[in-house]
Amino acid sequence: MRLRNMKNKSEILNHCSFLVLNGKNYKGHWCDYFNNSNEIRIEIGMGKGKFLLEEAINHPEINFIGIDRFDNVLARAILKIDKPLANLCILRCNAIELNEYFDHEVGLIYLNFSDPWPRDRHSKRRLSSPSFLKVYESIFIDKYQIKMKTDNRKLFEYSILSFTNDNYKIEELSLDLHKDDYHMPITEYEENFMRKDYPIYYVFVSK
Repeated sequence: MRLRNMKNKSEILNHCSFLVLNGKNYKGHWCDYFNNSNEIRIEIGMGKGKFLLEEAINHPEINFIGIDRFDNVLARAILKIDKPLANLCILRCNAIELNEYFDHEVGLIYLNFSDPWPRDRHSKRRLSSPSFLKVYESIFIDKYQIKMKTDNRKLFEYSILSFTNDNYKIEELSLDLHKDDYHMPITEYEENFMRKDYPIYYVFVSK
C-alpha cells in the first residue's frame, strides 16, 4: 500500500541522525557503523517502523537496519522511531541492490507484509522470488535465515515454493499466526487485520 506524499519529507530526512545516506561505503564494514560486531538483522520494507523499533528495544544485543527505497516510508519511520538507538538505523536502498550495501554481514532478513505483486508477469518483483533469493545469498554471513509475515495467501504459497525450491528448510510455519503460540512485535498494517480477525501467515526458513 503506497503511503500519501509527505510535503516535509525532505526536511525530516535531512535532519535524521540515524538515516544512512552513504550505505555503500559501509559494505563489509557495518561493524564500524555500529561500533560492535553484533549480529545484524534487516527488515526489507519497514512500513512505519513499529516492528523494527520494538525489535531493537527488545534486543539491544542485535543491530537492526530498516530498508526502504521510498522517501515517504523513510520519513514516517523516522517520526515513529523519534530518537536514535545505538543498535538501529535506516537505509534508503532498493532491495534488488542489497549486494551493493552488504557483504556477508546479515544474520536474518524480515519480510513483513511485502507487496504481493499479484500478477504473474510481475512475479520477479516479489521479495521472495528466486532473483531476490540470489541477491540475499551474498549478504548473509553463513546460515541463511528469513522470517516472513503476510496477509496474502497466494504470496505465502508462492513464497513457500520459492524457499523450498531453493533448498531452504521450514523451521516454523503458521496459517494463523495470532491464534498460534508465536510472540513477536506486530506492524501497524498487521494491527488492522487483527481487529478484523483475518489470518496472518508466517514462515521462518533457513539453510
